[in-house]
Amino acid sequence: MALPSDFVWGFATAAYQIEGATEKDGRAPSVWDSFCQIPGKIADGSSGVVACDSYKRTTEDIKLIKSLGAGAYRFSLSWSRIVPLGGRQDPVNQAGLDHYVRFVDNLIAAGITPFVTLSHWDIPLELDRRYGGILNRTEFPLDFEHFARVVFAALPKVKHWITFNEPWCSSALGYGVGQFAPGRCSDRSRCSSGNSATEPWIAGHSLLVAHGRAVRAYRQDFAPAHGGVIAITLNGDAAYPWDPADPADVEACQRRLEFVIGWFADPIYRGDYPALMRAQLGDRLPTFTPDERALVHGSNDFYGMNHYTADFIRHRKGPANSLDHLGHLELFSHNKNGDTIGAETQCPWLRPCPLGFRDVLVWISRRYGRPKIYVTENGTSVKGESDMSIETALEDDFRVRYFDTYVRAMADAVRLDGVDVRGYFAWSLMDNFEWAEGYVTRFGVCFVDYDDGQKRYPKKSARMLKPLFDSLVRKEDGL
Repeated sequence: MALPSDFVWGFATAAYQIEGATEKDGRAPSVWDSFCQIPGKIADGSSGVVACDSYKRTTEDIKLIKSLGAGAYRFSLSWSRIVPLGGRQDPVNQAGLDHYVRFVDNLIAAGITPFVTLSHWDIPLELDRRYGGILNRTEFPLDFEHFARVVFAALPKVKHWITFNEPWCSSALGYGVGQFAPGRCSDRSRCSSGNSATEPWIAGHSLLVAHGRAVRAYRQDFAPAHGGVIAITLNGDAAYPWDPADPADVEACQRRLEFVIGWFADPIYRGDYPALMRAQLGDRLPTFTPDERALVHGSNDFYGMNHYTADFIRHRKGPANSLDHLGHLELFSHNKNGDTIGAETQCPWLRPCPLGFRDVLVWISRRYGRPKIYVTENGTSVKGESDMSIETALEDDFRVRYFDTYVRAMADAVRLDGVDVRGYFAWSLMDNFEWAEGYVTRFGVCFVDYDDGQKRYPKKSARMLKPLFDSLVRKEDGL
């Protein structure tokens, strides 16, 4: 039994992906509400207007989580449901806040530990209109701190907080390629406005400073009484050289990790951006002021880790393009010899590679001084799942194998490599609005029947996690 006796596991979701009720009880639009209205941005032309209808089904969802044996649930808050216009001078919507107070109380009453993400990409639209949203490194952090303080005060029973989910996606996909809200980039065939050479780095910097402000507020004014911890969640895939005999491909793998993980983790754990990023980007990468550095450096009580897949990495020759945000390299699913990183899924970017999970856990642990790690997302889509009958989709053996091999790889990282992993959250509790992929792609361990009132049906993968963790988590008496 490799995992500690106090190890927690559960499922994860995000507000915009499951809640629906986008105009109910005073909620205002987020950048994703607006983004979904742009033709061609969402694969099936859908949005989160209804999603899984979870805003109205909290009692049902809690019973579902409980029935699957999970002891924890990670979910995010809709900022525009709590402070509809988003700003520190704007009114708080008590109905929206009360919704989450009740939800947290009911989770705890059911024996489920809440892990709460303050913002999972759905920034209030008004902040984007008012001053450019996360492109404003002065105003946005102040407004985010205010929102965080409102929530901290209202939810003292929450002991595990996450500021932002995957700031890389918000920055690189939202401002580099226009694939995510608010849909800005330099390519005018894809985006009506934006500058991919500068905006991703400005956005990332603002998110780090906002994270730092919220953490300082929590530590100084709430943690002493509430006794909780707070951190940020970062994504990161494993990287293997396309040609292991080529030193340039080997170096490109390190650059890949630094341009994704290090972009945000290095300032938090090491005090500044990675040297490889500065070498490529120069003064396009913002510089921390002394005050900003003091806010950000040391601002994690644990490391929130989202991980799904791995890539083969091949370096690019010549000077880097100013619009590049990957680290002057290419990503492949096959290496020079034609070997695949893993089997196909519904997502072109996702192929199972459980060894990559272990390797990234080890890389994070060694680079950042063996932090306590919570795996806040891990899961897979299944190729063609949305075209299957419900009966066939429920027999999701592909996803069962994914979870089994990935969780065991994580346990090996703990047992054999000394990585300090404290928790794991499967993505996701249920099929939901999968951002730019709409409802075409399913990640849930529970099937959602969008044609029959969003009914939930547990898949085989929903039932296998409890016995798996029972076999890996040490019992209190050590047996």
